[in-house]
Amino acid sequence: MKGWEVVIGLETHVQLATRSKIFSGASTAFGAPPNTQASPVDLALPGVLPVMNAAALECAVRLGLAVGAHIAPRSVFARKNYFYPDSPKGYQISQYEIPVVQGGSLPIVWQGDQGPREKTINLTRAHLEEDAGKSLHEDAMRTLGGAALAGMSGIDLNRAGTPLLEIVTEPEMRSSAEAVAYAKALHGLVTWLGICDGNMQEGSFRVDANVSVRPVGQAEFGTRCEIKNLNSFRFMERAIEFEVRRQIELIEDGGRVIQETRLYDPDRDETRPMRSKEDAHDYRYFPDPDLPPLVVDAALIERVRASMPELPGAMRERLIRDLGLSPYDAVTLTATRSMARFFEDTVAALPDRASQAKTAANWVMGDLAAQLNRESLSIDDCPVSPAQLALLIRRIADGTVSGKMAREVFQAIFDERRSEPDAADLIIEARGLKQISDTGELDRIVDEVLAANAKSVEEFRAGKEKAFNSLVGQAMKATRGKANPQQVNDLLRRKLTS
Repeated sequence: MKGWEVVIGLETHVQLATRSKIFSGASTAFGAPPNTQASPVDLALPGVLPVMNAAALECAVRLGLAVGAHIAPRSVFARKNYFYPDSPKGYQISQYEIPVVQGGSLPIVWQGDQGPREKTINLTRAHLEEDAGKSLHEDAMRTLGGAALAGMSGIDLNRAGTPLLEIVTEPEMRSSAEAVAYAKALHGLVTWLGICDGNMQEGSFRVDANVSVRPVGQAEFGTRCEIKNLNSFRFMERAIEFEVRRQIELIEDGGRVIQETRLYDPDRDETRPMRSKEDAHDYRYFPDPDLPPLVVDAALIERVRASMPELPGAMRERLIRDLGLSPYDAVTLTATRSMARFFEDTVAALPDRASQAKTAANWVMGDLAAQLNRESLSIDDCPVSPAQLALLIRRIADGTVSGKMAREVFQAIFDERRSEPDAADLIIEARGLKQISDTGELDRIVDEVLAANAKSVEEFRAGKEKAFNSLVGQAMKATRGKANPQQVNDLLRRKLTS
């Protein structure tokens, strides 16, 4: 929108991959029947006391180290007071004044109008807290066998007390594309670290977007609206873009933006009001009297540091330095740990890693990623193994098949779920896909093409370059696409200019 600047900050709720809840021993497994995983602590029964889950704390420290944040040696849990129908306590145990993770940053890369763009997003904090339960309304009740309860709502407290790490950014993003790039980068990082399964459909990774607009050049922020519980990158982008348009049109029509919490309706592609937006003082925070201060000593930090994998940033630098990949390729390939592992295993199976790494990157980011997306598969479930892909790349390099033929071979391995390490060779042989590279045979075919297309030959010699492409096409057709394209080009040019 010309004349306006968009300001976006994100709050992301990451469900931590612990087996038990943050303050009780109840299971966090997804999909259990309602209210079968709610302990007396989760139900807030009289006389119970919360006990901190050490594994949740280690997850928070892991994230803090990965983003270069300050790990607070002493942090405090607070009660955040507000009514929520599926929160039995009437308050949420969270962290307010002293979060366990403070500061940090996350680099992002996205595809802009003028090519790849890079930026570093600064984090404000990341704090530990418990999740609420879940309200089940009429349709959901029916699916759970509650037909007799039609028109009513139920409360499932299985999720109450599930450990969350809320990660808050500075308001530094200026477009929906930047916001999505950050969310994807964070999603990749928390799954890379193993602190979250990243399942957005199950609510393990939920984003709240704070969106405001201001005239270009204005220093003060505009009034922000929070869009809650975005669990899809596509919906997140659409929700932000709608909200930006809504706010600008409202202001330009003489209205004013009201600070509020909104929900995104994907069916109507619009945001709608949910409730007025509370500020910190409305929650009446005070230290939780049942929980002592959370102490993180140097020994715990070093133990967590020693257990961490190579981080995406370090791997990106290595791929750029050792394999000559571009920053954009390196960022894309390290979007998830699984993709990075697949790429590295593919490159490890190639005879000339340095010169063939770019080809491997193109295959992983291109044909392989596209096919996985079409079939809604993760790369962990890819039917084509790194060894099979590496052999196919070798057959392109040694001239056995052309790039076009290689795609046919790749598709066959993928569709047929071939398990043989040498599947590419078997398919090439069975389908007769070997490229014709014999100079004598190609020389004869090119002569026949020139003789049969005298008009195109004349046009080329008169300066019409398109005529050359026509001759190449005729030669490839005569060989049913099996000729080595480069050899055909070289032979034609030599014969036409001699």
